[in-house]
Amino acid sequence: MAAPARPPRPQHVMEVVSRERISPSLVRLVVGGDGFDSFAPSESTDSYVKIVFAKPELGLTPPYDLAALRETLAPEDIPVTRTYTVRSVDANARTLTLDFVVHGDEGLAAPWAREARPGDPIVFMGPGGAYAPDPEADWHLLAGDASAMPAVAAALEALPADARGYAFLVVDHADDRLELPHPAGVEIVWAVGAEAGAATGLLAETMVSRDWPEGRVHVFAHGERESIKQVRRLLKERGIPREQISISGYWAHGRNEDRFQSEKRTDIGRID
Repeated sequence: MAAPARPPRPQHVMEVVSRERISPSLVRLVVGGDGFDSFAPSESTDSYVKIVFAKPELGLTPPYDLAALRETLAPEDIPVTRTYTVRSVDANARTLTLDFVVHGDEGLAAPWAREARPGDPIVFMGPGGAYAPDPEADWHLLAGDASAMPAVAAALEALPADARGYAFLVVDHADDRLELPHPAGVEIVWAVGAEAGAATGLLAETMVSRDWPEGRVHVFAHGERESIKQVRRLLKERGIPREQISISGYWAHGRNEDRFQSEKRTDIGRID
């Protein structure tokens, strides 16, 4: 007997409120509108949404009936999704803030975000998410590249004032280093280099540049897949139990998201 089909995930239809280039590699969009009323913010600091992109020339009206469109459209015309972390939610203003890493004209979401204007529509599903800093941990280790910076920033803001630990962040340019509010006991350690996010060993190398405290650590490590594989090896060497770790690849160098997602089920795509 076939398993019952899962109900379609609700789509939130909003619009761009503002766009800001906050660093050479990052564009920040604030989105809101009446669609905010259907959005239930997550308690996770790695909260994410899946933005739905449909070809404008098809004239499709959101929310999209994706199941029906898969039956009627050519494969290349079916709307696609791209995953982005929610940097913050302002319930009073009824807005979400999303940060996009932009590099040239490659990809789909980043060029769109770079050119977005107030009033442009945005359609997304979510939120998802599974991590929030453990208040019982003795110290915290946050690690990632620019793609993980929104989640790391949200985690830093959620930490108690007396929290201890490190946030290790790899960025492409010195000007990509943002001012991130954080507890005094947490040090932010930056690594900078051209296309640093795709440098396989740089994040793990940066993580061993500091002495790790004793006690139970709670780890959040996300970013470029091959880089995160190196981080996972390091955590195993240090004997960090798996249940104290949130880890995954957010993207893979040279892959679009469709290929990246399909590879998750293969040996090359597995982190742990």
